Amino acid sequence: MSNETFSRYERARIIGARSLQISMGAPVLIDSTEIDPLKLAMEELRLGVIPITVKRNVA
Repeated sequence: MSNETFSRYERARIIGARSLQISMGAPVLIDSTEIDPLKLAMEELRLGVIPITVKRNVA
């Protein structure tokens, strides 16, 4: 999501899901010397390269 900001719950869910994917062997989407899946997922989110979208119910 380019211009939208995530809530802290959305951010936690995205980082958790992505770090689990990385720890299970998914390819890392950035160049980094880091080996911790959580830190890698946080960096990927910061750079905006995670291919995950958030659907919100707008009332």
